Amino acid sequence: MNDLYSIRDTSQLISPGYVIFRDLVHHNIQRMITIAGDAQRLRPHCKTHKTAEILVMERELGIDKAKCATFAEAEMAAEAGIQDVFLAYSLVGPNIGRAVAFVEKFPQVNFMVTADHERPIRELGQAMSASNTSIGVLLDMDTGQHRTGLPPGEAAGELYQLITATPGLTPAGLHLYDGHNHQTPYQERHDAVLACWQSVAELRDTLVAAGHDVPRIVAGGTGSFPCFASIDDPALELSPGTCVLHDRGYGEAFPDLDFTPAAVILTRVISRPTANRVTFDLGYKACASDPPKGNRLYFPQIPDATEVLQNEEHLVIETSRADEFQPGDEQFAIPRHVCPTSALHQYAHVVVDGEVVERWAIASRDRCLTV
Repeated sequence: MNDLYSIRDTSQLISPGYVIFRDLVHHNIQRMITIAGDAQRLRPHCKTHKTAEILVMERELGIDKAKCATFAEAEMAAEAGIQDVFLAYSLVGPNIGRAVAFVEKFPQVNFMVTADHERPIRELGQAMSASNTSIGVLLDMDTGQHRTGLPPGEAAGELYQLITATPGLTPAGLHLYDGHNHQTPYQERHDAVLACWQSVAELRDTLVAAGHDVPRIVAGGTGSFPCFASIDDPALELSPGTCVLHDRGYGEAFPDLDFTPAAVILTRVISRPTANRVTFDLGYKACASDPPKGNRLYFPQIPDATEVLQNEEHLVIETSRADEFQPGDEQFAIPRHVCPTSALHQYAHVVVDGEVVERWAIASRDRCLTV
């Protein structure tokens, strides 16, 4: 792993600096397509990277759909040329008006959202009808995480029928995110995923038998991605996210996921306060404070590093090799959770063959661009 991350000249890179190795991103996207079996089965989540350039890379490799969590991410996807965009978030308040504005600004985009309650469904339909536009709506399913959605059953079926019957709305299918399935052994995870899938597929079959259109089931996240990929169903769309950049957390939790961390943080030693401690300029304003402190970063070249203190601009580690380091020395750190880490940086330094070749804006780190 140490040989994967090198930059010939770091003299002009301010630390802590977010660095993406482009060839590793390309490798991860290709690996994602291999697992899916076909690029057309994929609807990757862009919340991890939040960069238009990676969406363009995916599009060039045959992936023409995107999933997102915010309007900023949706707008970024549309601007990057993705014409099938799913905002996997139920709209309330001003976001209903933003949906109208988005559809009007990007009429070429098949734009869809989720819903799980009668009130916002009716409000969204009224807003779309009043503007003479329409929007696709996926019914959000709850298969055990209990965060959003309805469990498969009669009530869910009735709500889907409401979507179908509401002017301004188009029934777009079902959304199955199983964030509670994080079993490390693959077979245990696969069995749990299959149980979730079967319950939702049965609801789909019931709706179709009653004459309702259920064109897609968008399913899974990164951890359950290979499990869903093993299911043969023409309506299934796979929506992994983190694997495009990958991180230490997913690598430890799901060792069967054959991806390589493509995003790291360049950090420098700023102090040697004790014989066994090294202090870096890598606080939680540059690295997500999720997971809890003590487990946020991995140093490939200091495998015995133990995080003992992190503040806004400081990270203190203890290592048996502390005497090898002096202020100004550089290290790469791999985030354990890259998604919220990427949102802390305005841009990424992009490296190819050991050279910094460009900077990519983390374009949708804010929640609003123009819509």
